[in-house]
Amino acid sequence: MGRLRDGVAQIAFGNPIYKLTLGGRAPTALSAVPPDPWPGDAGEGSAILAGVFRFGGQAVAADAHGAPNWRAGSAVWQDALHGFDWLRDLRAVGGDTARRRARSLVLSWLDHNGSWNAQTWAPEVLGARIAAWIGLHDFYCASADDEFRAAVFDSLARQVKHLTRVVPGALDGKALVTAAKGLVYGGFCLPEHERVGQDALKLLERELPRQILPDGGHIERCPSVQLRILRDLIDMRSVLRTARADVPEALQHAIDRMTPALRFFRHGDGGLALFNGGREEDAALVDTVLAQADARGRPLKSAPHTGFERLIAGRTMVLMDTGVPPVTGLDATAHAGTLSLEMSVGKERLIVNCGAHPVKTGPWRAALAGTAAHSTVVLAETNSSEVIEAGGLGRRPSHVGCERQENDGAVLVVATHNGYSRNFGYLHRRRVYLAENGEDLRGEDMLEPVIGATPEPRPFTIRFHLHPAVQASLVQGGQVQLKLPSGAAWRLRASGGTLELEESIYLGSGDEPRRTTQIAVSGHTGPAIKTVKWALRRERKGG
Repeated sequence: MGRLRDGVAQIAFGNPIYKLTLGGRAPTALSAVPPDPWPGDAGEGSAILAGVFRFGGQAVAADAHGAPNWRAGSAVWQDALHGFDWLRDLRAVGGDTARRRARSLVLSWLDHNGSWNAQTWAPEVLGARIAAWIGLHDFYCASADDEFRAAVFDSLARQVKHLTRVVPGALDGKALVTAAKGLVYGGFCLPEHERVGQDALKLLERELPRQILPDGGHIERCPSVQLRILRDLIDMRSVLRTARADVPEALQHAIDRMTPALRFFRHGDGGLALFNGGREEDAALVDTVLAQADARGRPLKSAPHTGFERLIAGRTMVLMDTGVPPVTGLDATAHAGTLSLEMSVGKERLIVNCGAHPVKTGPWRAALAGTAAHSTVVLAETNSSEVIEAGGLGRRPSHVGCERQENDGAVLVVATHNGYSRNFGYLHRRRVYLAENGEDLRGEDMLEPVIGATPEPRPFTIRFHLHPAVQASLVQGGQVQLKLPSGAAWRLRASGGTLELEESIYLGSGDEPRRTTQIAVSGHTGPAIKTVKWALRRERKGG
């Protein structure tokens, strides 16, 4: 069906005649100029000034005229280049040189991308580009000459017109919200486009209650997507306020619910947890998004609809994936990390998942989306959900159950998934207990034969991936001592399996993998329930 749609689009929109249908009277100025409070990266802006475009883990040099090859790079690189969020990086550099560079790149884009292209005119890319061009208007366009401004506004009108024809189409999830954002910007900031904006708001009023779950989490179950969509919704609200238009209740309600849920996913260092393709993200950006949201609400203890639990006591926090993977169509970045956990102590991460590569497909996806890249149990060297290299999941758990108990500040979470029941006849049950002082984390991982089944013995490994800043060493008694940069020490003990230290990688931040260590507890299942008990306790000096 996807290939059929692509073929139809190529015939309909790739025809030279189609470009003529996008013509018409173009605006000459904006009717509203929304604020853009988001920080840019001056380092990345300086790289662009030097002729290097770094997106999605790939760097591509400009040509002799300083322009990029608009068709080079991976799909992720192209999406970022054509989305124009990097205009903020040039703005962060500041000065006339950066402003002139921004204009020359916009002109280059206009020269090479005036006609429809499946990649560069994809609805979500269009939405991002329209919002960036309008939102950063005062940086690159406000003081430009009339010829440049006329070319920009003519292109904006054409892009908005095309976007109205293809949205919603087959879009869903984050891509649909980003496309709708472009329509809101075009509709309320370009003169005589109000109907476009109103239609986009009607689309959002239908879509947001479906995508934003009752606990405020997003249906794709990715903390980075949570951040991105909340930021998009804040931007759309700013557009409406600038245009003196009413903010729909559904939009404000979504912001109010998503804000505490975003706080839920933050570690003590201010970054985000690494679930389902998410990355740490920039803590300063997360702070800015939360401030701009202007929504009160403490972080949730539990997000049962999204499928995550948060255990916090003393200076220790544990986040645990206790939900069913996203449904097909919304699982492009989903990982096979069911029942995985992450742990931080104060501002220091201790136990992590491996993260995600900027390129979301191919071998890197196969490796980092696999269960073995998560701090959970792997049975028979098989993923708990089938990972598809091109994106998405195949076979997956159909049921994930979770119970939570709290008593005098201590927290117990018991969760079960059936991702291994069909192929191997086992359920995975995980019990995680955090004591009230936050210095004693205990767990049990059980592989239980499904009722009525007599499964064959299988090898298993319980993995605890460590943050690269953590130093791990085997000590007497088959235990592992863990030292944090602050000097704090923890000790992990396990029974029911063989404990070893192994190499691992970390891609929670940056584009290059960092070497790190993982603790692996391995063994074999049997005819009865196989239980591995483990404990992670803080060591006291002299104790």
